[in-house]
Amino acid sequence: MRLYLLALNPTDSVTEGFLPAAARLGLDVTVLTDQPAAHRATYPDVEILECDVRDFRAVITRISPHHRPDAVFTNSDHLQTQAALAAAYFGLPGKDWRATLRTKDKAEMRRRLAAAGMDRVWSAELTEPAALDAPYPCVLKPREGVASEDVVLVENAEELVACSKEILDRRPGAVLVVEEYLPGELYTLETLGDGAVRHVLGGFHTQLSAPPYFVEESMTFVPAHPEPVVTQVLAQLDALGVGFGACHTEFVLDAGRARIIEVNYRAIGDQCDLLLARLLEVPLFEHILRTHLGEPLPADLGARRDGAARVEYPCADRAGTLVGAPAATELTVGDVHLTYRPLRAVGERHELYRTNRDYLGVLRATGTDQSTVDRVSAEFLAARHWEIQP
Repeated sequence: MRLYLLALNPTDSVTEGFLPAAARLGLDVTVLTDQPAAHRATYPDVEILECDVRDFRAVITRISPHHRPDAVFTNSDHLQTQAALAAAYFGLPGKDWRATLRTKDKAEMRRRLAAAGMDRVWSAELTEPAALDAPYPCVLKPREGVASEDVVLVENAEELVACSKEILDRRPGAVLVVEEYLPGELYTLETLGDGAVRHVLGGFHTQLSAPPYFVEESMTFVPAHPEPVVTQVLAQLDALGVGFGACHTEFVLDAGRARIIEVNYRAIGDQCDLLLARLLEVPLFEHILRTHLGEPLPADLGARRDGAARVEYPCADRAGTLVGAPAATELTVGDVHLTYRPLRAVGERHELYRTNRDYLGVLRATGTDQSTVDRVSAEFLAARHWEIQP
């Protein structure tokens, strides 16, 4: 059976998750990408075809004369609609392209939720800097952005004009969204469905950097959110048409009310998917691929429910060259398993981005007691050193 996997940059999810899972399922994989050299260097034994993967027509015409597809899949935020349209063209299982568009386009998501009577959030779109009469403070962000890229809290109209100009100078032709700031603690809900059955895998409690930026600095696993909270989030996902494959939903909780911040219609990233598979002790990546092959999910995934976990992202706090950093590490301390992976090579120079591009590495910690996991994680990080020179 042939799996076409659409990709931009090589990612840990593909390298350590989906490609090994595809091999275990006996699938032949063809990667379609606009960066073939990077993928060939990372996956030398996988068939790589160059393709303008941001254009669904190019994806279809690249697949059509090649091997017959049995599944078209991507875990990229930017390629969900293209993969959905290509799957639909070939008559294969996949996400509804209308749902992928609604979730990727943050302004359309707000309109859809409001029309369904789920939540009304003040929101406007900008194609050029403008001093809007808005309910400040507001959040300014790219309409189709990801990973806190160019997301900033603005306190007044003057800041809105200045920040939107700065972002649009970097992103010519982009559309920005301005929306009211939603207070509350930030959480995620991780789901997996086949169109008929939907499993809730748990979620995370996210710790953010100080305003005005929104960099995710650490995440603590939440085995089960309160049932009324889950019900609210799932109802909003239903209104958006989300229910097939993996989905990572971010929401704030304020006085018991769950309000969606954004919906990433794919598996959670930044190595949290790898952590989930280990923590829950389920073949997560195989289950995701099987849904795209048309196989139903089991009624019970058999997920372990007594686990505790934490993810930490050591971040650069300045621009410069990384001259010293810990190496990749895997160890067990008591019943806590730690996996540390560098995300920036020693010798690389970077600006300060105020996004997850500032991550120097990622620490994944799993165990059975949250306080122990937190303590061991803190001790591990305190014993390591990252040095950045101007």
